[in-house]
Amino acid sequence: MRAVCVIGLGLIGGSVLRAATAAGREGWAATASEVDAAAARDDGYSVEGTVEDALRRAAAEDALVVVATPLTSVREVLRKVAWHAPEAWLTDVVSVKDPVSIEVGQLLPGARYAGGHPMAGTSSSGWSAGYPELFSGAAWAVTIEEGTRGDAWREAAALALDCGARVVPASAAEHDNAVARISHLPHVLAAVLAAVGSDGGELAMSLAAGSFRDGTRVSAGSPELIRAMTEGNRAALLDALDDTLGRLGAARGALASTGSLKATVDTGHQARRRLEELGSIERERTTIPLDAPNALRRLREIGERGGRIIALEDDTAIAEVSPME
Repeated sequence: MRAVCVIGLGLIGGSVLRAATAAGREGWAATASEVDAAAARDDGYSVEGTVEDALRRAAAEDALVVVATPLTSVREVLRKVAWHAPEAWLTDVVSVKDPVSIEVGQLLPGARYAGGHPMAGTSSSGWSAGYPELFSGAAWAVTIEEGTRGDAWREAAALALDCGARVVPASAAEHDNAVARISHLPHVLAAVLAAVGSDGGELAMSLAAGSFRDGTRVSAGSPELIRAMTEGNRAALLDALDDTLGRLGAARGALASTGSLKATVDTGHQARRRLEELGSIERERTTIPLDAPNALRRLREIGERGGRIIALEDDTAIAEVSPME
């Protein structure tokens, strides 16, 4: 198993280090946070004194470098990777993929890179918030671009699987368009919902129950991290917000003119039911030979249709797909 070098020890990076080492990999990390570094060392994990030290070790041991910093810090970290480990095995766990892919292409053309994004998290942050089971059963996107090498994709996918996740192959652009709607938009709506509720005063806050708490949960996270995530996916998020505003406008118009929200509520109910059905559907297994000429294209097709990779065996990826595929 390839060793991992994790740069960043927040919730996600700290959980990656824990999960990867629990799976039997050698692992070490570096972080700009002295608090997180000290806490990780106290818990028995290897933390190098500087990012440069960690990357030099990664180059010497041919480790997989995992960039686990906020998007705003990625360029600085990649510059250091380019200096100390320019041909490294490289992935990341940043929530926006296209900007990272562009930076890697510019700064690290020799790196063996495939981007990643685990769809897991909590409203807490820092080393103390992480735990090795965070990714268990979660979707973890691993990107495939025109120049992605098959061995680089396999290394990033193997890490995700070792952490307990299920791999969803996708291009960076497809990923960013998707998460704008199911991750970044909910953060914006949660912030708006929290503010609108608070505008109702103390009585409204005293009556707030499950639906309000559930709808605003993610707004309790770090504002800096939320901004980095949402602002970093600006174009795709604007499209999702335009769709949202159109639907809200239609709902308001219907309520004002007819007094009915039937169309809005029924559409939302059906969409939620569809999500639940997709989660419970019995999937079929198929295999993709990774040494086949069209392997990466086939993997992306599986991801586009909601499939996921559940295992890698020798030169084969084992996927679960919907029967309708």
